[in-house]
Amino acid sequence: MAVSRYHSSVNHPGVTSLKNAITPVRNSVTSHPIYTSFHTQRDVAVFMEHHVFAVWDFMSLLTKLQQQLTCTTVPWLPQGPVASRRLINEITLVEESDELGDGFIAHFELYRAAMDDAGADAKPLDDFLERLAAGVPVPQALIDPSVPEAVRDFTGATWNVIETEPVHVQAAVFAFGREDLIPEMFEQVVKIKDADGSLAKFKDYLERHIEVDADEHTPMAMRMLVDLCGDDGTKWEQCTHAVRTALHARARLWNAIAAAIRSDDRLAAH
Repeated sequence: MAVSRYHSSVNHPGVTSLKNAITPVRNSVTSHPIYTSFHTQRDVAVFMEHHVFAVWDFMSLLTKLQQQLTCTTVPWLPQGPVASRRLINEITLVEESDELGDGFIAHFELYRAAMDDAGADAKPLDDFLERLAAGVPVPQALIDPSVPEAVRDFTGATWNVIETEPVHVQAAVFAFGREDLIPEMFEQVVKIKDADGSLAKFKDYLERHIEVDADEHTPMAMRMLVDLCGDDGTKWEQCTHAVRTALHARARLWNAIAAAIRSDDRLAAH
């Protein structure tokens, strides 16, 4: 297919400089001890109860990019760089309606279904989505005792990027704060044991993201970022700062989830 030219590595001084600048904090995320903290199915459930909100706000960031890089209103008018239009639409196609078995499903919906199989408590998420459907703004919808503080902080930080940052910064956080991280993170999580098969859907989700993000979506997201920043040094500096901030937020979320798993294990022991 013609778009396959985007599925290769991206060589650009801006990308290289950004990668070098974020290496220390990126390493703190990809080498975090949380990946070795899953000893029971309940540990995985605790992780999912927190992490699912990051799956949701990823979809929100993706949709915001699509809104800005393509025309989603009527009457239709050309909008956004042509290459970026194609890239964001192709990523959205997979994230919102990927092929699974004989049908199609959004990755978020697959994750939500996996929570039920794993015995994770999805009520805080479902209630959050109900508040959004009723028109409650995201920051207000996050303020609920059932939503962990670490989730409020992480999702709130993502929402701030969505609401206040220019499109090239949003694209940078999408590329380097999400897509680029996922294969390395999930390759460690997918190794969890699953004696009774209750984590099968969760592993399907992880394995699909390892596959599609490593081979396709990460280079595509980086190509989109080059399309948006070009050789503008100021834009690349803004992107670097935003990605660092996003990675620090991820590390704090991982710290909080690891602490929640330890606390839950202690309660179970008593």
